[in-house]
Amino acid sequence: MAECGRMHGESAAGAGSCGEKPYRPGKKGTKRSMAAESHGLPIDIALDGTNTHDIKLLEETLQSTVIGRPEKANLCLDAGYTGAKEIAEELGYEAHIRLRREEKREKENNPDFKARRRVVEVCHSWLNRFRKLLVRYEKKARNYRGLVELACAIIVWRNLIPVHPGLIPG
Repeated sequence: MAECGRMHGESAAGAGSCGEKPYRPGKKGTKRSMAAESHGLPIDIALDGTNTHDIKLLEETLQSTVIGRPEKANLCLDAGYTGAKEIAEELGYEAHIRLRREEKREKENNPDFKARRRVVEVCHSWLNRFRKLLVRYEKKARNYRGLVELACAIIVWRNLIPVHPGLIPG
């Protein structure tokens, strides 16, 4: 396998891919596709190179669920997943795909409205607080995946069993 060079601030390529994007040469890195429950706790994760489109990682992300879920679970997605409604329904999810302007209009009409898809961004923020994950230095994808899974377990543990109440959001 070819080794991927990286500059300061770039992460190593993930899951064995280090190809370049045809429209952005030299872009390397790892993409984390994640599903979170309603409070932002991670329940699914899939890793691949940054040159992989989000829709291609959706099925792998949804199939990697390690906990039980209701028969008909809701799945909130952004506009980048417009063609993925069928994939989600095949896997037993009810897909809710909304544009940002629709959520903005709803927020103007209903001040109590809360955008549900933002919980994944909260989870990514929690993952980025682990400095070891922010910039990937691991050469092997399985080592990086292990660190990401450990960080997810720590996030869940911190939110379920608060050690210092008041310091941990949730």
